[in-house]
Amino acid sequence: MIRRSLRVLTWALAIGLVALPVVAVLNGWIGAERWPLRTLRVNDGLERVDAARLRQTLLPYATAGFFAVRLDQARAAIAQLPWVEHAEVRKRWPDVLEVRIVEHRPFARWGEDRLLSEQGRLFPVAGIEVPAGLPQLSAADARVPDVVALYNESREMFAPGGFTVVRLALDSRDSWSLSLDNGVEVVVGSQEARLRLKRFARVLPQLLARNPLPLQRADLRYTNGFALVWGQADAAGQGAAAAATAGPGAVAALPAAARTRAGRSPAPFPLHSPVSGSAS
Repeated sequence: MIRRSLRVLTWALAIGLVALPVVAVLNGWIGAERWPLRTLRVNDGLERVDAARLRQTLLPYATAGFFAVRLDQARAAIAQLPWVEHAEVRKRWPDVLEVRIVEHRPFARWGEDRLLSEQGRLFPVAGIEVPAGLPQLSAADARVPDVVALYNESREMFAPGGFTVVRLALDSRDSWSLSLDNGVEVVVGSQEARLRLKRFARVLPQLLARNPLPLQRADLRYTNGFALVWGQADAAGQGAAAAATAGPGAVAALPAAARTRAGRSPAPFPLHSPVSGSAS
């Protein structure tokens, strides 16, 4: 019995002597200097990820050596860097740490503090120099596909008239609104958003051509027309809301102050008036 116990103990010690160096190397206790990672290889084509910050992020993992480097932890650290959508980390014998990064390609601003990528992913703007000219989109996160779809469609609707959609929003009541690059604010509402926008986009060039005043706001929440608010220059040269006649017997809008006092909405601009043509 004693002899058998001694035999088991001897084998255990032998296995331990063999395994302990392997465990030590894999955990970085020894061998980091003998099998160091000397080369960082990153894929070409990166435009926004900062190379110096990438090296700084990987340095703590690379110092552990070839066998002890924790690839999953290194990958997770890279994924936290600005502009990184996806990252892969591999090691190549004898001393190479290979990194492949896919960058976010910004499509639009989303809300106050995030961007929406072309892949449909939301990511924070912290630490990012946001490219100029991105449209402003906002809604609940679950509505990203709906907002992107209507933005793309509305952009095509207004493009023939030379207008650009710079903002599109969907509020908690499922009501749409957007802004154009000429300063027009458009209230679309929650019903038949595409149809309303299509009608308005078709008559907008005619509306602007017939009225020298700047159009400030258009309310499309009417069955057969639009409510329009035009601006005019006051004595100080600043814009002010004004009423304007859009066509025979049709008032485009009342001044903002008058609407407040009257307690009612402005009269809609008829779609079938001489100005609108065949917008229906």
